Amino acid sequence: MRKLEEILEWGGTKRDILFLILSAAALIVSIFDLVPLPFDAAWVAIILCGIPIILEAVIGLVTSFDIKADVLVSLALIASVIIGENFAAGEVAFIMQLGALLEGLTVAKARAGIEKLVHLTPRTARIISGTEEKIIPAEEVQVGDLLRVLPGETVPVDGIIISGQTSVNQAVMTGESLPVDKGQGDNVSSGTVNQFGAFDMKASKVGEDSSIQRMIRLVQSADAGKAKIVGLADRWATWIVVIALSAAALTGFMTQDIIRSVTILVVFCPCALVLATPTAIMASIGNATKHGFLVREGDALERLADISKITFDKTGTLTYGTPEVTAVQSIIPALSDSQLYRLAASAELRSEHPLGKAVVKGYRQLNSDPVPEPENFHLLPGKGVLIQTEHQTVAAGNQTLMNHEGAFFPEQGMKNAEKYLKEGCTVIYIALNGQPAGFLALSDTLRPNAAPMIEDIKKSGVTPVLLTGDHANAAGHIADSLSIQEVCSHCLPEDKLNYIDSCQEKGQKICMIGDGINDAPALKKAWVGIAMGGIGSDIAVDAADIALVNDEIREIPHLLLLSKRMMVTIKCNLTFSMTLNFIAIILAMTGFLNPVVGALVHNAGSVFVIINSAFLLKWKGKKQ
Repeated sequence: MRKLEEILEWGGTKRDILFLILSAAALIVSIFDLVPLPFDAAWVAIILCGIPIILEAVIGLVTSFDIKADVLVSLALIASVIIGENFAAGEVAFIMQLGALLEGLTVAKARAGIEKLVHLTPRTARIISGTEEKIIPAEEVQVGDLLRVLPGETVPVDGIIISGQTSVNQAVMTGESLPVDKGQGDNVSSGTVNQFGAFDMKASKVGEDSSIQRMIRLVQSADAGKAKIVGLADRWATWIVVIALSAAALTGFMTQDIIRSVTILVVFCPCALVLATPTAIMASIGNATKHGFLVREGDALERLADISKITFDKTGTLTYGTPEVTAVQSIIPALSDSQLYRLAASAELRSEHPLGKAVVKGYRQLNSDPVPEPENFHLLPGKGVLIQTEHQTVAAGNQTLMNHEGAFFPEQGMKNAEKYLKEGCTVIYIALNGQPAGFLALSDTLRPNAAPMIEDIKKSGVTPVLLTGDHANAAGHIADSLSIQEVCSHCLPEDKLNYIDSCQEKGQKICMIGDGINDAPALKKAWVGIAMGGIGSDIAVDAADIALVNDEIREIPHLLLLSKRMMVTIKCNLTFSMTLNFIAIILAMTGFLNPVVGALVHNAGSVFVIINSAFLLKWKGKKQ
């Protein structure tokens, strides 16, 4: 159905472009009398461009008494035709439809991504009844039901683990790509993915109360509450119509000259006012595209110029979202750090865990010799791995595994590991033949352009904020590295949305930058949402107003400055066009302008607006 709508929409755009080309040619023929015709060629523009304007004005007035700029345009068109000034009527209709086309091209239909979220909703559940196990639709699960979740399956409803050990990928809820170890008594959420071990759980929240369904409702409610910017010409339309009609009526009454009255209506037509915003937006969108931004909402740049805070997700936005080994420390004098790293890489060689893959990748980048092949590889879900290699038993995992193996680390070794934990690192402990051997610290990698980008954002007068689902240590470490003062950690999707909502209720306009499914409600709720287009999920991109296609966050300050420059250009356009219009009105009232000359004079304002806006295409701003 959407595909059909897109085809029809594009078909309408092509038709509008064709009508404008034919109308422009007809106006040229009319003013220069190039081709002898039995009728004035300007009628082509009046019919193709003018009639749709008149119909829209009539429908708006009749159905809802909605006075827009097209009401005044319609009056000027009809009056010009009545007194025989066809070219003036055709020219006004052409300019207005050109502005409407430009405005239409800048506005992309928002796609909430709700359908993709719905696809994440688990379809089935594995229910345990006595000794039997059967698969039922997920919507039939009741609170208190006993369920079994196997490795690779999606958790069907919210619940509590009653038996089993595993690791769960919670990226859909927290944005963190690393699996979280889970055991008896831990909570699990619907939509998250069980990675390594089977477990049994008791359902606690089902149906509309489940986490994934709450996420869908958050996105829907955020979208519904986000107001769209109304065009300036339409906001001022009522006053423009009243002033224009009053001036035309007063002039006609005092001079008894209907030509002057019609001229006033023509020069008062808000052509330049209509063009002022869309031409600047289109030029700015062209500029933003060169810097890697896909602007999906036409008014996004207008809104971006007004923001006071910019909130960042951490993983995948300020960082790469992939762990790397940052420290290797042996606590056995006879075992070097390099040898410990080699044993850890061997232990993790057959692991599918992201941390294990990071260890192997890091070792291979530093060493040319191959990683020793492990023997008797055992995966212990929620704990780590056990292997035999080079006649030694190696255990690599968390403290639970170390305790299970009887490898109790000395006090100094734990203090050294604790230092990395406080910095937000993940620690893999290594035991050799049942004795503690050392540890590896892994952390997410900060993007190299993140720090200067944050500094430039501060210089532009916008306050950066960190909103992340990660734990407080990791969030605090990243915030300190980037000099971000305001930090919120342990954020679920509703926490991010609530933070943005509370700020905006206080009059603060927020820009949200994120990449994950869990960021979708916040991206939709924010005054402006920017998604990482490369690493980001489709759902996040669909929820955002702007996508950063190449994930180059160093370009974000340019976009902020560009939006502010665009608003300066728009205000300049408006000031010039309105000043020119009022001068033309005075000249029309005194009889110095007739409708045709008046149309050409006020058309000069439209030309100025287009040229002035075009400078935005190559605007570079201050060197960052």
